Amino acid sequence: MSNDRGWISLFLEAQAAELGAANNTLLAYERDLRDFHKWIVHQGLSLSSSSQTDIESYLVHCDEQGLARATRARRLSAIRQLYRFAFDERLRADNPAIRIKGPGKAQRLPKTLSEDEVGDLLDASLDHGRSPADQARNACLMALLYATGMRVSELVSLPVAAARGNPALLLIKGKGGKERMVPLSPPARDALANWLVLRDQDEELARSKGLPASPYLFASNGASGHLTRHRFYMLIKELSVKAGVSPAKVTPHTLRHAFATHLLANGADLRAIQTLLGHADVATTEIYTHVLEARLQSLVQDHHPLVTAARRKAGGNTSSEGQ
Repeated sequence: MSNDRGWISLFLEAQAAELGAANNTLLAYERDLRDFHKWIVHQGLSLSSSSQTDIESYLVHCDEQGLARATRARRLSAIRQLYRFAFDERLRADNPAIRIKGPGKAQRLPKTLSEDEVGDLLDASLDHGRSPADQARNACLMALLYATGMRVSELVSLPVAAARGNPALLLIKGKGGKERMVPLSPPARDALANWLVLRDQDEELARSKGLPASPYLFASNGASGHLTRHRFYMLIKELSVKAGVSPAKVTPHTLRHAFATHLLANGADLRAIQTLLGHADVATTEIYTHVLEARLQSLVQDHHPLVTAARRKAGGNTSSEGQ
C-alpha cells in the first residue's frame, strides 16, 4: 500500500511541476485521491490492482453517501487523471478508468447582475473608504473587475508593472501561468490612472521610512503582500449594501459572470469572450449562451413574419368578434 501513496505523491508533484497547477487545485486532488485510496484499501485492493468495476463501485459508494453530482464528477476526474498518469509513466500496463462515464456536472446557470446593478456598485465604490487613497483603490478594483472579467485571484495579485504607461491592454497571468491580454475601457483606464497617482505617493512615503517597494498594484501589509481575496469579498459586500443591491447576489464571481453576460447580450462573439475570460475550452464559456438564446427568442417573437402574421390575424379575429 505504500506504493499506492507513492503514486499519489508522484502524480501531485507532476501536476505542480509540469502543469503549474494552483495550490488549491493540488489540495483538491489530494483530498479526492486519498478518499478513493482509503476506500479501495478497505476493499482489500490497491491502485495497481483495482479494475474498472472497482472504480465504478467506488462511485456508487459516493452516490450512496449523498455526495453532490459535481463532487462525484470531480472525484472521477481526479481518478482518471491519476490512472492516465500511471499509464503514461508505466506504473500500470492499462488504464482502468479510461472508459468510465461520470455523472457530469449540473448545468446551472451562473448568477449574474443587471447592468443597472453593476452601475450602482461602481458608483458606490467612488467614495467608499476612509481616505481618498482608499476610495481611489476601491473604485479601481471595481472598474478593473467589471472591465476585464478577471478572476478575483488575478485581480488582487496584479503586478504594478502591468499597469504602468496608461495601458490600453492589460496583461493578466491566469491559471497554470497562462497569460492573456484584455482591453481596458476608458473608465477603467481613468480609475487605474487615479489610483496609481495615490498609490505611488503612499509608496514614496513608505520608501522614505526604509520600507521595501511592493511589486503589486494593490499592495498590503499581510503575508501575501497584496490585498487578499477575503478582504475583497468583504469589500464588495459593503458596496452592495451601500448601492442597495442584495448582498446575497454580489460576489467577485457574479461580477465576472456579469462581464461575460453583458458582453454576450450586446452582441459579442462567444470565442472572444472565451479568450477574455481565459477559459481553456469554449465548452466552459457556452454556459453563457442562455443569454444569447433568450435574446434570439425575443427577436423571433418580435420580428418573425409568421409570428407577426399570427398576431395580426388574432387581432383581426378579435375585432370581428366584437362587431
